[in-house]
Amino acid sequence: MELQMEDSVLVKQYVDGDEKALEVLINRHNQKISSFIYSKVLDKDITEDIFQDTFIKVIKTLKKGSYSEEGKFLPWVMRIAHNLIIDHFRKNKRMPKFEGSEDFNIFSVIKDDKLNAEKQLIKDQIDSDLSLLIEELPEDQKKVLIMRIYKDMSFKEISENTGVSINTALGRMRYALINLRKIVDRNNIVLTN
Repeated sequence: MELQMEDSVLVKQYVDGDEKALEVLINRHNQKISSFIYSKVLDKDITEDIFQDTFIKVIKTLKKGSYSEEGKFLPWVMRIAHNLIIDHFRKNKRMPKFEGSEDFNIFSVIKDDKLNAEKQLIKDQIDSDLSLLIEELPEDQKKVLIMRIYKDMSFKEISENTGVSINTALGRMRYALINLRKIVDRNNIVLTN
Protein backbone atom coordinates (compact mmCIF):
# COMPACT_ATOMS: atom_id res chain seq x y z
CA MET A 1 0.00 0.00 0.00
CA GLU A 2 2.80 2.31 1.07
CA LEU A 3 4.42 2.15 -2.38
CA GLN A 4 1.35 3.64 -4.03
CA MET A 5 1.66 6.86 -2.03
CA GLU A 6 2.44 10.02 -3.99
CA ASP A 7 6.00 11.32 -3.67
CA SER A 8 4.67 14.58 -2.26
CA VAL A 9 2.83 12.71 0.52
CA LEU A 10 6.00 10.80 1.42
CA VAL A 11 8.04 14.04 1.39
CA LYS A 12 5.55 15.60 3.79
CA GLN A 13 5.62 12.54 6.05
CA TYR A 14 9.42 12.66 6.13
CA VAL A 15 9.44 16.38 6.92
CA ASP A 16 6.95 15.60 9.71
CA GLY A 17 9.46 13.16 11.22
CA ASP A 18 8.77 9.80 9.55
CA GLU A 19 12.27 8.56 8.60
CA LYS A 20 10.78 5.51 6.87
CA ALA A 21 9.12 7.75 4.24
CA LEU A 22 12.53 8.82 2.91
CA GLU A 23 13.62 5.19 2.62
CA VAL A 24 10.55 4.48 0.48
CA LEU A 25 11.39 7.48 -1.75
CA ILE A 26 15.02 6.41 -2.14
CA ASN A 27 14.05 2.83 -2.98
CA ARG A 28 11.43 4.02 -5.44
CA HIS A 29 13.81 6.22 -7.42
CA ASN A 30 17.14 4.53 -6.71
CA GLN A 31 17.38 2.78 -10.10
CA LYS A 32 16.48 5.83 -12.19
CA ILE A 33 18.82 8.21 -10.36
CA SER A 34 21.73 5.75 -10.22
CA SER A 35 21.40 4.96 -13.94
CA PHE A 36 21.34 8.66 -14.76
CA ILE A 37 24.50 9.34 -12.72
CA TYR A 38 26.27 6.28 -14.11
CA SER A 39 25.46 7.29 -17.70
CA LYS A 40 27.44 10.50 -17.11
CA VAL A 41 30.40 9.35 -15.01
CA LEU A 42 30.72 5.72 -16.21
CA ASP A 43 32.19 4.59 -12.89
CA LYS A 44 30.39 2.57 -10.19
CA ASP A 45 32.23 4.04 -7.17
CA ILE A 46 31.81 7.62 -8.32
CA THR A 47 28.13 6.89 -9.05
CA GLU A 48 27.71 5.62 -5.50
CA ASP A 49 29.43 8.72 -4.05
CA ILE A 50 27.37 11.15 -6.09
CA PHE A 51 24.17 9.21 -5.28
CA GLN A 52 24.92 9.52 -1.55
CA ASP A 53 25.84 13.21 -1.84
CA THR A 54 22.61 13.79 -3.75
CA PHE A 55 20.54 12.37 -0.91
CA ILE A 56 22.58 14.18 1.76
CA LYS A 57 21.62 17.38 -0.06
CA VAL A 58 17.99 16.23 -0.38
CA ILE A 59 17.84 15.49 3.37
CA LYS A 60 19.43 18.85 4.30
CA THR A 61 17.00 20.75 2.06
CA LEU A 62 13.97 18.85 3.39
CA LYS A 63 15.09 19.29 7.03
CA LYS A 64 15.54 23.02 6.47
CA GLY A 65 12.02 23.13 5.10
CA SER A 66 13.16 24.80 1.87
CA TYR A 67 11.68 22.20 -0.49
CA SER A 68 8.73 23.54 -2.42
CA GLU A 69 8.47 21.47 -5.60
CA GLU A 70 5.11 19.98 -4.77
CA GLY A 71 4.71 16.66 -6.57
CA LYS A 72 7.90 17.04 -8.61
CA PHE A 73 10.28 15.20 -6.32
CA LEU A 74 12.14 13.14 -8.94
CA PRO A 75 12.99 16.01 -11.37
CA TRP A 76 14.19 18.02 -8.37
CA VAL A 77 16.47 15.19 -7.17
CA MET A 78 17.73 14.67 -10.74
CA ARG A 79 18.66 18.36 -10.90
CA ILE A 80 20.64 18.04 -7.67
CA ALA A 81 22.40 14.93 -9.04
CA HIS A 82 23.14 16.72 -12.31
CA ASN A 83 24.73 19.67 -10.48
CA LEU A 84 26.85 17.32 -8.37
CA ILE A 85 28.03 15.53 -11.54
CA ILE A 86 29.13 18.89 -12.98
CA ASP A 87 30.91 19.70 -9.70
CA HIS A 88 32.66 16.33 -9.85
CA PHE A 89 33.97 17.00 -13.37
CA ARG A 90 35.06 20.52 -12.45
CA LYS A 91 36.94 19.28 -9.39
CA ASN A 92 38.67 16.63 -11.44
CA LYS A 93 39.51 19.08 -14.21
CA ARG A 94 37.71 16.85 -16.69
CA MET A 95 35.33 19.51 -17.85
CA PRO A 96 36.48 20.66 -21.28
CA LYS A 97 38.65 23.72 -20.73
CA PHE A 98 39.65 25.62 -23.82
CA GLU A 99 41.59 28.62 -22.66
CA GLY A 100 45.21 28.35 -23.73
CA SER A 101 44.90 24.63 -24.31
CA GLU A 102 46.99 23.19 -27.09
CA ASP A 103 45.16 19.92 -26.77
CA PHE A 104 42.09 20.77 -28.83
CA ASN A 105 39.10 18.53 -28.61
CA ILE A 106 36.16 19.35 -30.84
CA PHE A 107 34.12 16.54 -29.33
CA SER A 108 34.16 18.06 -25.89
CA VAL A 109 32.44 21.00 -27.56
CA ILE A 110 29.94 18.70 -29.24
CA LYS A 111 28.40 17.12 -26.16
CA ASP A 112 28.01 13.39 -26.61
CA ASP A 113 27.23 11.61 -23.39
CA LYS A 114 27.54 7.91 -23.94
CA LEU A 115 30.17 6.78 -26.39
CA ASN A 116 31.03 3.14 -26.53
CA ALA A 117 34.72 2.29 -26.82
CA GLU A 118 34.65 1.77 -30.59
CA LYS A 119 32.86 5.04 -31.27
CA GLN A 120 35.30 6.79 -28.93
CA LEU A 121 38.24 5.45 -30.95
CA ILE A 122 36.67 6.67 -34.18
CA LYS A 123 36.01 10.07 -32.64
CA ASP A 124 39.56 10.30 -31.29
CA GLN A 125 40.85 9.52 -34.79
CA ILE A 126 38.62 12.15 -36.41
CA ASP A 127 39.69 14.51 -33.65
CA SER A 128 43.39 14.11 -34.37
CA ASP A 129 42.67 14.34 -38.13
CA LEU A 130 40.82 17.59 -37.49
CA SER A 131 43.65 19.23 -35.56
CA LEU A 132 46.00 18.29 -38.42
CA LEU A 133 43.57 19.78 -40.95
CA ILE A 134 43.24 22.98 -38.96
CA GLU A 135 47.03 23.30 -39.12
CA GLU A 136 46.68 23.60 -42.92
CA LEU A 137 44.56 26.76 -42.70
CA PRO A 138 46.07 30.21 -43.27
CA GLU A 139 47.28 31.66 -39.94
CA ASP A 140 44.59 34.39 -39.62
CA GLN A 141 41.74 31.92 -40.31
CA LYS A 142 43.24 29.31 -38.00
CA LYS A 143 43.47 31.86 -35.18
CA VAL A 144 39.79 32.87 -35.48
CA LEU A 145 38.61 29.25 -35.76
CA ILE A 146 40.54 28.21 -32.65
CA MET A 147 39.28 31.19 -30.64
CA ARG A 148 35.69 30.59 -31.72
CA ILE A 149 35.40 26.80 -31.53
CA TYR A 150 37.92 25.76 -28.93
CA LYS A 151 38.10 28.79 -26.69
CA ASP A 152 34.41 29.61 -27.08
CA MET A 153 35.10 33.33 -27.55
CA SER A 154 32.52 35.71 -28.97
CA PHE A 155 33.26 37.52 -32.23
CA LYS A 156 33.51 40.73 -30.21
CA GLU A 157 36.25 39.16 -28.05
CA ILE A 158 37.97 37.74 -31.14
CA SER A 159 37.94 41.17 -32.81
CA GLU A 160 39.42 42.79 -29.65
CA ASN A 161 42.04 40.03 -29.39
CA THR A 162 43.16 40.14 -33.00
CA GLY A 163 42.76 43.87 -33.56
CA VAL A 164 40.40 43.45 -36.55
CA SER A 165 36.76 44.47 -36.96
CA ILE A 166 33.96 42.06 -36.03
CA ASN A 167 33.08 41.78 -39.73
CA THR A 168 36.65 40.78 -40.62
CA ALA A 169 36.60 38.18 -37.80
CA LEU A 170 33.28 36.82 -39.09
CA GLY A 171 34.66 36.71 -42.65
CA ARG A 172 37.77 34.84 -41.53
CA MET A 173 35.65 32.33 -39.67
CA ARG A 174 33.50 31.79 -42.78
CA TYR A 175 36.58 31.28 -44.97
CA ALA A 176 38.14 28.99 -42.39
CA LEU A 177 35.05 26.75 -42.49
CA ILE A 178 34.92 26.82 -46.31
CA ASN A 179 38.63 25.94 -46.50
CA LEU A 180 38.29 23.26 -43.86
CA ARG A 181 35.50 21.69 -45.90
CA LYS A 182 37.75 21.80 -49.02
CA ILE A 183 40.64 20.20 -47.11
CA VAL A 184 38.28 17.52 -45.80
CA ASP A 185 37.02 16.81 -49.34
CA ARG A 186 40.51 16.83 -50.78
CA ASN A 187 41.67 14.28 -48.22
CA ASN A 188 38.50 12.21 -48.62
CA ILE A 189 37.95 12.31 -44.88
CA VAL A 190 34.50 11.28 -43.74
CA LEU A 191 33.59 13.27 -40.65
CA THR A 192 30.86 11.02 -39.37
CA ASN A 193 30.57 8.46 -36.64
